[in-house]
Amino acid sequence: MAPLGQVSDFDVRLIRVFKAVVECGGFSAAEGVLGVGRSAISLHMNDLERRLGLRLCQRGRGGFSLTEEGRQVYEAGLTLLASLETFRTEVNGLHESLRGELNIGITDNLVSMPEMHITHALAELKARGPEVRINIAMEAPDSIARGVVDGRLHVGVVPEVNLPSSLASEALYDERSLLYCADSHPLFAEAVTDPQRLAAHEAVVPGYPLPEAARAAHARLHGAATASDREGAAFLILTGCYIGYLPDHLAAPWVAAGRLRALCPDSCHYRIPLVAITQRDRRPHRVLEAFLAALG
Repeated sequence: MAPLGQVSDFDVRLIRVFKAVVECGGFSAAEGVLGVGRSAISLHMNDLERRLGLRLCQRGRGGFSLTEEGRQVYEAGLTLLASLETFRTEVNGLHESLRGELNIGITDNLVSMPEMHITHALAELKARGPEVRINIAMEAPDSIARGVVDGRLHVGVVPEVNLPSSLASEALYDERSLLYCADSHPLFAEAVTDPQRLAAHEAVVPGYPLPEAARAAHARLHGAATASDREGAAFLILTGCYIGYLPDHLAAPWVAAGRLRALCPDSCHYRIPLVAITQRDRRPHRVLEAFLAALG
């Protein structure tokens, strides 16, 4: 029990009873509002008066009336209950309106993916939390993974290759890569059907991690140049001096313009799973959780 004259959480419930009694004009009239009998209301009122150390009302044959202390407690109770309602409204509003930052790392050239999961999720996040600040870092996959591990990034979107065990991953989609040559390359005008003939031509070798199937596909080529990312590979292939693998969505504009052509697409291809990565044992972060929910 709270010390005499001090208000506890239980007193707040009793004040709600008192408010109903005052506004109904008596115990009997308050029965229907409170859903309890007159004797229970009387016990609650006696308990409140005892806990506050004040006589709040007169009741008896002469009817119900407030004492001066009762009137002041009633007014103070209205202020208290209004403040509680304001607090509840503001806390509930926090669940509806997001605030804060989302630091996301994305590997290069994913913006042209036809499955625009990331774009749509970011748009949904911004619609739900107009005050959310989104910070995007375009980095190499290993740099993104390190950034998520050390907390610099909240989430990353990378190929599912060599990920640390401390990271959790959520599948997004697969990215298909085909073998291409440029319009100035000798193979562009040939109808090549035998993949073994391709080994005679210089090719771009990736300088970034790949899954086993992709490494095997590159191993069958004659590596003569290195690219640190897919955009670098595209630069080299477009010189007409090299053949090389590119994601089909990245190559699509040049294919449409007649600048690139896929070589032996039925046999020279591979897929790389792309995933969203987060710390496995991360602390709760409402903005991040909202983004991940939108991705799903």
